[in-house]
Amino acid sequence: MRLSLYGMLCVSLLIVPGAGAQEAGEAPAAAETGVIEMDAVVVAGVQPGPGLWKVRRGDHLLYVLGTQSPLPKHITWRSDEVDQVLQIADEVLASPGITVDADVGFFRGLTLLPSAMKASRNPDGQKLQEVLPADLYARWSALKQRYMGRDGGVEKKRPLIAAYQLYTEALSDSGLREGGVIDPVIDAALKQRKMKRTPTLLKLKLEDPRAALADFRKETLKPEDLVCFSRTLDVIERDLPHVAARANAWAVGDWPALRSSSRQDWQQACATAWFNTETARKRGISDVEARMQARWMDVAEGALEKNRITFATLPVWQLVKPGGYLAALQARGYEVEAPE
Repeated sequence: MRLSLYGMLCVSLLIVPGAGAQEAGEAPAAAETGVIEMDAVVVAGVQPGPGLWKVRRGDHLLYVLGTQSPLPKHITWRSDEVDQVLQIADEVLASPGITVDADVGFFRGLTLLPSAMKASRNPDGQKLQEVLPADLYARWSALKQRYMGRDGGVEKKRPLIAAYQLYTEALSDSGLREGGVIDPVIDAALKQRKMKRTPTLLKLKLEDPRAALADFRKETLKPEDLVCFSRTLDVIERDLPHVAARANAWAVGDWPALRSSSRQDWQQACATAWFNTETARKRGISDVEARMQARWMDVAEGALEKNRITFATLPVWQLVKPGGYLAALQARGYEVEAPE
């Protein structure tokens, strides 16, 4: 499954080894909530997806598929070009990301699950209404009622986790989803060739996961958390049609539209909120995105040196932004060719 960095952090609670009622009344009117009532129209059926980028040095070639999340729920990806490359690739690189390396066995890991569940909740059993400013909670309450209904358990979650859960529900209602389109196609091709992806994940070492979880449970609300929470609500209230447009652009292979849609600031704000914690600082977890890129670059350059044909996947925004992954390869003397 392809998730944004924000999504990966919410799923893993940042520190989980191996990577986790209010009564509903009448829905407030759109004028009261600030929600813009616009349909997020998404494409369906068989779609071609975008063309591949090419990175060359001599006769060695790296094909790169730009990935996008979310994507339309009801599309079937016509992956002819990717299938052809996967049939001849010497190596397939996994997407960049993070993993927590904690030296725990399987059964000890199971004992940490209750601690992880507690870490996903607000300290001292507080609910969102008690930790959020009144105006922000009012916005949350209206959107939560609209997209999640009577889910009372989410009210006990930390704001970052609650906002992400609400976002995924809003995506689903808009005909969008994170994951389930790209990876199954690649996995099927690799299974046929009995190949596995080469990992490119940045490993974050965690010496004492139980102590880390205990520290994280004590973390209280920060200004960065409020920024992330508020901007996520902004996206749900006003930007879902634009999110759908980006998803559609990937599905139909519209590279000009993909180029013009840079990474959303709210995702960066949320990633910053996750890493700007005392728990992370005490454990030397910093500069994560730069370290993720450096890790991927090391693996990619090694693959380009030894293989005639390599295939990789990277988020679209990293392909088109200044200083992104392909820009860094180009700066090191590789020839980069954009899709037609």
